[in-house]
Amino acid sequence: MKIDSLVIHGGISSDKITGAVNVPVYLSSTFKQPEFGVNLGYEYARTGNPTRESVEKLISDLEGGVRGFAFASGMAATSTVLNLFKSGDRILINNNLYGGTFRVIDKVFSNFGLKYDIVEDFNTFDFSTISEDVKGVFIETPTNPLLSITDIKRVAEEAKKRNLTVIVDNTFMTPYFQNPLSLGADIVVHSATKYLGGHSDVVAGLAVTNSTEIAERLAFLQNSIGAVLPPFDSYLLVRGIKTLSVRLDKHADNAQKIAEYLKAHEAIEEVFYPGLKDHPGHEIQKTQARGFGGVVSFKLKEGYDFKKFINSLELITFGESLGGIESLLCHPASMTHAALPVELRERIGIKDNLLRISVGIENFEDLRDEIEQAIINSKEEK
Repeated sequence: MKIDSLVIHGGISSDKITGAVNVPVYLSSTFKQPEFGVNLGYEYARTGNPTRESVEKLISDLEGGVRGFAFASGMAATSTVLNLFKSGDRILINNNLYGGTFRVIDKVFSNFGLKYDIVEDFNTFDFSTISEDVKGVFIETPTNPLLSITDIKRVAEEAKKRNLTVIVDNTFMTPYFQNPLSLGADIVVHSATKYLGGHSDVVAGLAVTNSTEIAERLAFLQNSIGAVLPPFDSYLLVRGIKTLSVRLDKHADNAQKIAEYLKAHEAIEEVFYPGLKDHPGHEIQKTQARGFGGVVSFKLKEGYDFKKFINSLELITFGESLGGIESLLCHPASMTHAALPVELRERIGIKDNLLRISVGIENFEDLRDEIEQAIINSKEEK
């Protein structure tokens, strides 16, 4: 089944008892057991819920895994996955990883003995130099917010030689555009709040693995830690995924046009979008994915005030998050990546003049005109 059909018919696509085309929202916290030692597949909602199971099976189908897991947020999914490692282990991470992921690794898991090394570029990194305590690799591709691309297949091949677990955050691409498990990754995580939900009305996280052994460990951790996705949020997520293909196509089409418009603009210093042919990761992205996504980042030139740009916005919303049908603009240095040390943030290029647009599905000309007026209004007087 093709991906644009699978988003609609994958997983548990209907209710077997009533024939309802939407899986019911099971709000029960516990389930009757007909007799001693016998259950009907469910006992307690933290351990398992039919509505949550529907989205877990759906994401597993979409990513080509053996089992999926649904959590109360993207960070809950990431944190549960990171619990696969033990005290004394070390992991390798991108240099411009999402700020929330970096924060939980640096400020929380470090307290329990998990160490990390920041890799500047996984595409050229020499894996033979790693220490024996390295047990895993955690990468985003594309990264947030600089849209750097990592060759997943190369990383996975090098990692397998050394028995490292490879985790890929696939939030920006979703399974519609990219399937890391097919490229050799062991685990995929998503902030499903973003494109998978797609309507800015649900906070959720997902994880998928193609390893039965890892799936058993994740199931234990999911139940033990208990940061599970509630039934109604599970329903909203399934509903959102059904329109994933048509939404992502429009997001990406608009983003490509916005990136090209910004690239040619005299007020813009630099544009970050893997769909641009001069993007360093363009060729890799063409090989490992089926699209370039809906996020564009750019830097204003000197002489343009980023605060005036932000305050001039009318159609585009200034706020956190991304992936909704409406366009959102974010200031990474003060918002998503404020958790990064200032020295690291500035070294990798996340400065005050960097802005990130999650390009929505509005009319392109309306979006272009909105950005143009914001640029005009942001120009500083001499």
